[in-house]
Amino acid sequence: MGTGNAISLPEELLTGIQDAAQAEHRTVNDLVADAVQRYLDDRSWTSLLDYGAGRARALGISESDIDRLIAESRQEQLPR
Repeated sequence: MGTGNAISLPEELLTGIQDAAQAEHRTVNDLVADAVQRYLDDRSWTSLLDYGAGRARALGISESDIDRLIAESRQEQLPR
């Protein structure tokens, strides 16, 4: 883990983070690192979902088509 990093936070937010870290018996650094990692993971999923929605629009696929397309794909995968 890096050392010597610094960020500025509003005092109320910092107090909330410190209180939460103490309640969970964790360090502030661990709590913030976990929160940022969760944010980045969520952002990655959101980006992936947005990409999928864009591809579906480009291909003219609607939500009502999904079950049928899955069934067709599974049928194509069956050994002949």
